[in-house]
Amino acid sequence: MKRVFDIAVILIFAPLWVPIALLTALAVRVMLGSPVFFRQERSGKDGKPFTIVKFRTMKEGEGSDAERLTRFGRFLRASSLDELPELLLVLKGTMSLVGPRPLPVRYLPRYTTEQMRRHEVLPGITGLAQVNGRNLLSWEEKFAHDVWYVDNRSFALDFKILLLTVFAVFRASGISAAGEATMGEFMGSQRG
Repeated sequence: MKRVFDIAVILIFAPLWVPIALLTALAVRVMLGSPVFFRQERSGKDGKPFTIVKFRTMKEGEGSDAERLTRFGRFLRASSLDELPELLLVLKGTMSLVGPRPLPVRYLPRYTTEQMRRHEVLPGITGLAQVNGRNLLSWEEKFAHDVWYVDNRSFALDFKILLLTVFAVFRASGISAAGEATMGEFMGSQRG
């Protein structure tokens, strides 16, 4: 049912998001140059790696994320327009609209046993942590939300998270952790 819901939502709203995605791709090409897309190996369901595709928000080259993140890139992140290419990953079945956000593969050995449970479901474009503070939350708080979602997932919860995501995007809060361009590296928690 969740997969059917994901596909139905994406197809119903395609007349809205497809033109926006095309305009965003053009804007990224003009403002940041090539490549238009950012690709990175992330952990999916059961920890299996996949390549996430997003619109690029940073200049190419050396330097910290904060130094490479442009004003235009900040706008893309605040509006979540950088996430639009992930809708194709949902159609492919690699991701879902709602679930724990996929994180870099290098984090896998750093999770506690409980935190690793976030990989029992498909990763999502949005999730419980994203509508409860996003990058203002600590890693431990994010993972607690993720595991709670795994244990309590339902159609009603997914629908509620999608509605809350719309409000969160318009509020544009929690985009960056304090002192970070996005969120600091997860170095691990106390093992458990």
